[in-house]
Amino acid sequence: MTTVILLRHGRTTANASGLLAGWTPGVQLDEKGQEQVAAVGARLAPVPLAAVVASPLERCQQTAAAVLAGRDLQLQTDERLGECRYGDWTGRPIKELVKEPMWKVVQQHPSAAVFPGPEGEGLAQTQARAVAAVREWNARLGPDAVWLACTHGDVIKAILADAYGMHLDSFQRIVADPASISVVSYTETRPFVQRVNDSGGDVSALVPPRKRTRRSRKASSDAVVGGGAGPAGA
Repeated sequence: MTTVILLRHGRTTANASGLLAGWTPGVQLDEKGQEQVAAVGARLAPVPLAAVVASPLERCQQTAAAVLAGRDLQLQTDERLGECRYGDWTGRPIKELVKEPMWKVVQQHPSAAVFPGPEGEGLAQTQARAVAAVREWNARLGPDAVWLACTHGDVIKAILADAYGMHLDSFQRIVADPASISVVSYTETRPFVQRVNDSGGDVSALVPPRKRTRRSRKASSDAVVGGGAGPAGA
C-alpha cells in the first residue's frame, strides 16, 4: 500500500494579494508562508519519506525544501504536478475573474472548463496529468513507500476527487489550504483517502509499521465494515 502525502505550498505574495498566480515566474512565499512551511517541515520530520517530489514552481520548491531539511534525500521535480495553466487568467485579480462568464463554468462544471488563451489548459487535463504522475511515482517507489508530493490547491483537489471516485464537477467541494496536507493510500484495487486539508495534529499514523521478520500480509483493498478501530486500534 503506497501512501502519498499531498502538501500544498505555503501562502504566497499572490495569495495574500488575491491574484491568480498560475505559472507566473518569481512568485515566492510571503512571511506567513515561510512560517507555515517551517512548521509543516517540523511536523513531518518523524515520517520517513521515500521521496519528496515537487512542482517546478518556486513556491513549491521552497515548501519542499523545508520538508527536506535534515533528510538525506534530494528534491525531485515533476512538471505534471505543476499548477493548472490558467492561460489569459494568469496574474489577474480574483475579484475581476468572478465577473467573467467562465467563472460559473469553473465553479459548476469544471470538467468542461478550458482556460482562455494559447497557453490555457482544461481542468480535466490538469487532473489527468497529476493523477498519472502520482500513480507512476507509486509504481516507482513500491508498495511500502510513504512519499510526499508538493503541489498546488487545484491539483490536490483534482487528485483527491479521483481518489474519492468523484466526478471532477464536484471537486470544488474539497478544500486544500496553504501548507495543509492531504493523505491518500493506494491499494491494488482502490485508494483510501486518509486525511484532507489537515493543518495540525499528530502524524504518527503516517509512520509505516516496522517490517516483521515473517512474511507480512499484503495490504487489503477492502474497506472495514463499520469503520474499524483506526490505525492505532483506539
